[in-house]
Amino acid sequence: MKMRIGQSSDIHRLTENRRLILGGVEIPYEKGLLGHSDADALCHAVAEAILGAMALGDLGHWFPDSDPKWEGADSLQILEQVTRMMEERGYRIGNVDSLILIEKPKMAPYISAMQANLARALHCAPQQVSVKATRGEGMGFIGHGEGVLCQAVVLLEESKGEEKDASL
Repeated sequence: MKMRIGQSSDIHRLTENRRLILGGVEIPYEKGLLGHSDADALCHAVAEAILGAMALGDLGHWFPDSDPKWEGADSLQILEQVTRMMEERGYRIGNVDSLILIEKPKMAPYISAMQANLARALHCAPQQVSVKATRGEGMGFIGHGEGVLCQAVVLLEESKGEEKDASL
């Protein structure tokens, strides 16, 4: 079985007058993430890791912030589009390992909903998706509450019995 690995990170600034959405979950907080879409850094990191595994470039190439079509876009829908691109090339998710680095608010109450949302968008079981979170312990831009950094590693497996793109 052929496998491909991709990894990515996404950073967004925390700012007032924006919603805080991570993994498709809106989290009550006084600040949200600044970005062209809904700025869901977790979905962005996972989507870009998939694109990287397939050597298809980055999110900016496929979903440019210069295109008004993506302004305020739901990042779970972007992730679903990337999933379709992956499937069209004959791959499926083996597993996803992701990490949210944010000082506040605590992520623990939202992790299982994020995991379920990502799994649904990725067409896989929740047990194939790991979402973890940690704090900056008061250090750096994360610890000072200035932003969020999300990281993701994906393992793609060749789909059995499906048509595959000969370019991969």
